[in-house]
Order: sequence, then C-alpha cells, then structure tokens
Amino acid sequence: MENPPGNHQQGAYHPRSSFNGPHLNNENPAPEALGPGLNHNPALVGNVICCPQLGSLLHIFQGYYSVDSDNLVLGNAVANDCFSDIISILASRGANSTIPTVCSVKSSNLTGGSCPVKNVSTFEKTVNTSKLLEACSTVDPLKECCRPVCQPAIMEASLQISGTEMMPNDNKNVVGETNHVDAINDCKGVVYSYLSRELSPDVANTAFRILSACKVNKVCPLEFNEPSEVIKAYRNVAAPSPSCCSSLNTYIAGIQKQMLITNKQAIVCATMFGSILRKGGVLTNVYELCDVDLKDFSIQGCLLQSLPADVVFDNSTGYSFTCDLTDNIGAPWPSLSSMSSLSLCAPEMSLPALPTSETLKNPGV
Repeated sequence: MENPPGNHQQGAYHPRSSFNGPHLNNENPAPEALGPGLNHNPALVGNVICCPQLGSLLHIFQGYYSVDSDNLVLGNAVANDCFSDIISILASRGANSTIPTVCSVKSSNLTGGSCPVKNVSTFEKTVNTSKLLEACSTVDPLKECCRPVCQPAIMEASLQISGTEMMPNDNKNVVGETNHVDAINDCKGVVYSYLSRELSPDVANTAFRILSACKVNKVCPLEFNEPSEVIKAYRNVAAPSPSCCSSLNTYIAGIQKQMLITNKQAIVCATMFGSILRKGGVLTNVYELCDVDLKDFSIQGCLLQSLPADVVFDNSTGYSFTCDLTDNIGAPWPSLSSMSSLSLCAPEMSLPALPTSETLKNPGV
C-alpha cells in the first residue's frame, strides 16, 4: 500500500516466514498482540487455527474415550470432568482459559445432546458405515471444499441417526425447526465420534481439520465499521489522486489489528469491503490506486495458508506458526457479479468428448 499501515513492506517478513514468540525470524520486534499477547487474546488466531485444533481434539477424545465399549458419547458428569481437565491441561501449556468461549464449545458437546443414537450397535444398524468410512478416510484437501465427498457423507449419516429421514413431514413441523437443527448438530458430533473410533488419530485429525478449513475459508471473519471517511474521499470521483489514499490506509490499518486470516479469507474480505465501497459510490478501483494487497487485511501482513495450520507452543520460544508470503497479491476489486455472489471454486471444466471410431476414421471432422 502507499503509506502502508505497519511496516510489513519494509522487510519485516520473509516468504514462508515462521513467526516465533514476540519476534519474527529476522529479530524485528512484532507488536504485543503477536507475541505473548496470543495467550491473552486467543481470538487473534481462534477462528483459523485454535478453534479447529480444539474441535478436532474434542472429536478424537470423544471417540477414543469409550473405544472399548458400545458408547459413542460421554455421560454428563464424566463429560464435565473430562472437559474441565482438557481445558486445564491446555492452559498449563500456555493456552488461554477463555478458549471454550472463543470457540463456542462446552462439555455437552461430548454427550451427544439430543441425538437419539448414542451407541455403536444402533449407529451401525442405521448408517451405511462402509460408505461413510470410505468417504472420510482419505479427504482430498484440494477437492473437498468445492466437490465435497466427506461432508455430505457426514450429513447423510447425521440425518439418518437423527430420525429426520424417516420422520413424516407433518411430524417435522411438530418437533419444531430449532429442535430439528439442534438434533442434527448433536448427531454430527456422534458421527465424528464414530469416525474417531474407526480411523487412526492422524487420519481423523487430518479429515476434521480439512473440513474445518472448508468452512472457515468461505467466510470473512473481520468486522467492517462504516467507512464514511473513505467513501467521502472517493465518492463519484472518476480519477482520484493517489494523495486520497490516506483515508483508505487509515481504515485498513484498523482492520489489520483484528486477527490473522487465511489467504482465501482475505479474498472474501477484500471483495466484501470493496462491495461496501462500491455501494457507497466509489467508482474507482482504489485497491489498485493505493496498492492494497491481500495481506493488508491480516495482522502485520501475515496471511496464513488456506490449508489447515497449527499454532505450536514451546516453553522456550513461545508460539510459532507460518505465514504464507511467497508474493504480494493485489486485493481484488469486486465486479458487479462478485458483489452478489463470490465463489472460491473454479467452474467445472468442459472437456471434449472422447473420440469415437467414426472421428478416428475422419480426423478432419
């Protein structure tokens, strides 16, 4: 960016750099929020890293806890004790004790809630487990988000054990939409538990993290206040001067303090913010005018990879994670079509028809 917020264009980062503790790998000090502040404010990395890590941990723990029994869930009292122990152990290793709030998880997530199926024998009588395991035993990180295989298999199994597929439409209305959704969500937890029992921990964790990444990367987690000063500077100006960039730089400097996001989230965020500006009357591609890059939407210009990443804590070095900074990619200014709908998935390719005996005989046709 011209007059960029922060110092990320002044050599503070290297491509594929690893952030380690309160300093970057070239010993340039980072803001407090990026150093020891991480354990005080897990929201900085919660959306992208911490919460997916914790979610996968809880799923695998639930599945393995009763691996020698017929149960797929924990009783309420046991769930309370185990959940408390898990959070305490994480806190003893540097995690923030508010993580359950940040990630919206609680002990009842381990109990199966309102799902009517909570044991292996009933689950296997109700669900085509071979189909489920085949779909989720090898999850392709490049294909799953756009042409999902495991996700619909989990949803199908959840609907089956929730009784929704066998319930008459009239009864669905009686049950109520809220209870219906709650039951399906609770049954998803049971499906995850079953997968955790049947798959190795590494395979299950890989699958769960990829599924989380698919969900996370679809949404911009940043909050945009009304950009009135930016709109005022650019509204209905056909050819604004680069000197107008100060208002945009100031606004983005505020956005940049919110949290770390992935490269795909940055595309969604840039499109969303650009749409707000266009609707406010900004006619010019101010991203290009003011040299706004995708990394400008993330703390200190650190974009995380869209594929699952982990925050690793070490007592001597603190927190470490990897920034994806192989190049500077300009933020995309939204077109009229992307303002209404944005897809990170490429359209299906139209492949030519396979040759037939006739076309082989007539190569000129």
